[in-house]
Amino acid sequence: MRQPVVLVLASGRGERFRASGGTTHKLQALLAGKPVLQHTLEAVRASGLPWHLEDAGHPGMGDSIAAAVRATAAAPGWLVLPADLPLIQSATLQAVAAALEGREVVVPVHEGARGHPVGFAAVCAPQLLELQGDRGAALVLRSHDAIELIVDDVGAVTDVDTLDALAVAEQLHARRIAGSAADRQPSAG
Repeated sequence: MRQPVVLVLASGRGERFRASGGTTHKLQALLAGKPVLQHTLEAVRASGLPWHLEDAGHPGMGDSIAAAVRATAAAPGWLVLPADLPLIQSATLQAVAAALEGREVVVPVHEGARGHPVGFAAVCAPQLLELQGDRGAALVLRSHDAIELIVDDVGAVTDVDTLDALAVAEQLHARRIAGSAADRQPSAG
């Protein structure tokens, strides 16, 4: 079975982050000592799925998606992942990819909130290729039979658009690390 390609969208200007007081591009902002983009790419690599980084500086999200789909036109589908989701788990990427098999669109949902990556089957390609501007793929999503996939991953809904959002991501990351360390502790017995 051929797998969908994860489209990591890193073309945005990060204006809201700078407007909130950020002194660097949000993807270069440090989270637990590493750039936000590095966290996202580590999860993508760990998923084992094929991926494409779209960082050519397009004017809007729609333009970025269209360029990434064009660059990976032979793919059987795509998982659209904004690069500013540093807490995304590789298991979530794998789950969305698996759920996309035989479906048109898959949207991960965490605690009632829709998140990313949104999975699109090849049937969506003509519409994805026409996207432009800041609107993203919401219209494509609405025009297809989409399913919601419940995920236990706050990273699917935690983007870093402002300094406050970066602080929240830092807290969530620290809790995740602390939880992982506690899971590895030997039990007394």
